[in-house]
Amino acid sequence: MMDSSIDSEPGRSRSSFLRVAAGTGAVLAGSLVFGRDLAVSEAAPSAAQDRRIFQFALLLEQLQAAFYSEALERGALRGDLLEFAKVVRGHERAHVAFLRKVLGPAAGPTPTFHFGDATRDAQRFGAAAHDLENVGVAAYNGQGAELTAGALTQAAEIVSVEGRHAAWIGALLGVAPAPRAADPGADANAVLRQLKATGFLR
Repeated sequence: MMDSSIDSEPGRSRSSFLRVAAGTGAVLAGSLVFGRDLAVSEAAPSAAQDRRIFQFALLLEQLQAAFYSEALERGALRGDLLEFAKVVRGHERAHVAFLRKVLGPAAGPTPTFHFGDATRDAQRFGAAAHDLENVGVAAYNGQGAELTAGALTQAAEIVSVEGRHAAWIGALLGVAPAPRAADPGADANAVLRQLKATGFLR
């Protein structure tokens, strides 16, 4: 489905992610969409809250799309990792396009990212991709209950694909692709703090 009808109004520890990203020097230039302390999940579901949550999702999707694009441009990937990056880059770009269409002017400008060694080295790429995809799933799961019914349906179409990405890269790395019967959600501000701690966001 993935249309723009929702907006008629103007778990596991991330320690491995922190270890990988700490060495990459990744930076997001400029301020975050939410400001420093905005909690996106405190209010009851509404069109306004849908926009805030989808702004959060857009930030994650832009980061992922930029990550895969830069890794492909740098040419360090081969074989299965190369195929994974090509396919997933296309998906992430489609997610970005969808969210920007939904948000319209509220989407704001596209940030600039710098990923350092995470896109220059295949091993670092694999580890960072695995954790980025899992962070994305946790972030979507954490916000689902705060969306209106129409927005939840559209978000579910994205998170199901993100879950497949996480399983695919896990299988390539020899990590259990589905270690749990149910995945916990993560608070949006907790996700942002985790990403800032890595240096990916400032």
